[in-house]
Amino acid sequence: MPSPAEIEKVAAAAWRIRRYALRMGEVQGQGYIGQALGYADVLATAFCHTMQLRPLEPEWEGRDRFLLSHGHYAIALYAALLEAGVIPEEELESYGADGSRLPMSGMATYTPGMEISGGSLGQGLSIAVGMALGLRHKNSPALVINSMSDGELDEGSTWEAAMSAAHHGLGNLINIVDINRQQADGNSQQILGYEPLQDKWASFGWYVQRVDGNDTAAVIDAFDKAKNHVGKQPRVILCDTLMGKGVPFLEERDKNHFIRVEADEWQKALAVLDAQQPTGGAQ
Repeated sequence: MPSPAEIEKVAAAAWRIRRYALRMGEVQGQGYIGQALGYADVLATAFCHTMQLRPLEPEWEGRDRFLLSHGHYAIALYAALLEAGVIPEEELESYGADGSRLPMSGMATYTPGMEISGGSLGQGLSIAVGMALGLRHKNSPALVINSMSDGELDEGSTWEAAMSAAHHGLGNLINIVDINRQQADGNSQQILGYEPLQDKWASFGWYVQRVDGNDTAAVIDAFDKAKNHVGKQPRVILCDTLMGKGVPFLEERDKNHFIRVEADEWQKALAVLDAQQPTGGAQ
């Protein structure tokens, strides 16, 4: 298990990621805030614990690659890139503006650290398979971490990529599935049932873990086990998360796949987060 100091460090990073996301959301008055709040612990672990990066050299050849297959989570990834030092904090206020490097949907041509232009759901894992193969041919030790939503489990291309990854023995590939149980059309499981997920991924030849994606210690431990797992199996971490995590009045909304937060609610949400500031939370 991770040390108390490491848990504290990552929890503080997750708190700041949530704060950055809310501050960006306030600029536009709407967005995929529920996902950003729910996924912050996973992103903090990836960017502040697991990945090898050079913040001032985002295209460094030896870097670990983080692929945002669910491109509508861009606000969450921008917050993580801010926390990692890849993007300067002063750019936060430009979120979604014309000419900004932080468009509302992630595009690799605009944003440092954005590896792919995601958003056509179900494509990220396929790209990750090709990228992991390419890195292996280069004898690179770099990891490829693909991030996807549970809605992408509806896509056939996801499962074709899962078969390909196992067939090629891509031990340098980690796939993360955010299981927040919401899609644009409603509850993910009701739209197209995907359980039992652990058994399904295992049957495709993957090393599988399922964790509470809002439990910092559990997420860190899962990433460590995935990174250090011996063998050529690709690795998947299934993360059960709560949309709007940390802000109760957003957690409780029936539909928060894409939400509009009222003008007076942004500061209320920030105040709620500030009351939860962990040790080491301040920058």
